[in-house]
Amino acid sequence: MLKRILLSAAACILLAGCSAKGTVVSKTETPENSLKLEYAKQFTAEYVDNGCTLVTIGEDRYMVVPEGKTAPSGYSDAAVIQQPLECVYNAASSAMDLIDGAGALDRVSMTSTKYEDWCLSSVREAMDSGDISYIGKYSAPDYEALLEMDCGLAIESTMIYHSPEVREQIEALGIPVLVERSSYEKDPLGRMEWIKLYGILFGCEEQAEQLFDEKTKLLGDILTDEKSGKTAAFFYINSSGGVVVRKPSDYVPEMMRMAGGEYIFSNSDLGTDDNALSTMTIQPETFYEKAWDADVLIYNSDIAGSVESISELMEKYPLLSDFTAVKNGDVWCTEKNMFQQTTGAADMIAELHLIFTGEADNKMNFMYRLE
Repeated sequence: MLKRILLSAAACILLAGCSAKGTVVSKTETPENSLKLEYAKQFTAEYVDNGCTLVTIGEDRYMVVPEGKTAPSGYSDAAVIQQPLECVYNAASSAMDLIDGAGALDRVSMTSTKYEDWCLSSVREAMDSGDISYIGKYSAPDYEALLEMDCGLAIESTMIYHSPEVREQIEALGIPVLVERSSYEKDPLGRMEWIKLYGILFGCEEQAEQLFDEKTKLLGDILTDEKSGKTAAFFYINSSGGVVVRKPSDYVPEMMRMAGGEYIFSNSDLGTDDNALSTMTIQPETFYEKAWDADVLIYNSDIAGSVESISELMEKYPLLSDFTAVKNGDVWCTEKNMFQQTTGAADMIAELHLIFTGEADNKMNFMYRLE
């Protein structure tokens, strides 16, 4: 019986589905009937008939259909996302802050991230009150919970590509699966601009665009200001003693450049590969050779855990004692919210600008100085 239900649900998706025709246009060729994107390159949104919006993410297409409307004909290979979305399963942690910023956190009912792994206070509060429930890891969600909650959309990160059977099972239950790719944006503001997509999905376009505009205006003259000439290294040391750094093309080094500084590593220094990872591990000797005279050190506490002082950092990693930034007291540590608070990209750039200009407070929202 269950098999028959699953097959029937899958058939309904195919019959109800719709898809895009034509090709995806670049930002410079955005037609009048498409969402204007200033920085994001990983998705497009085209306004079509019946008030519907055709969203394209990579090779996937989705038709967002307003309440009381039906999907237009001619788009047979796009998954239908029917509004209103009242119960969403979000398995992409970086999307949660964007959804919250768009004013739709109350539409998220389930997550694949445990309570203790969230640093966003709004999400913790929603889990405390029972409004958001943990239903298992992304690769093993509680399918019964998805059915019982009448889930209208599952949002997944690209990690779902490692568990394709999970996506197939969710879709077989009649639930569209949107694989978001905001983490693939090289421009930090491009990652933040994905808030516009969530504005479309949840019918909160005005609030989403307003927040995006407010955040980008915070940068003011920073983007056109003169470069500080200061260099910075962003790193942590793993349990095996390897130094984990961001690839030069990653969005964190790009934030440094936008803030008026310069990332200490180049592609030629690291010999970076073409895989999708944003980090790579190098030997301590390689890190020392290139980064010892960096003006600023930023210790990434997201995985290795936070530290409270330079002396504590030296106890863990004595090799840093000869570094210029250590001697000058220009060593910083990231707060846990740096990677989950996606809407904070502009604020992070502003904080980095203060660090590079020597005007930073010892403790800010995303970073604090080690004393």
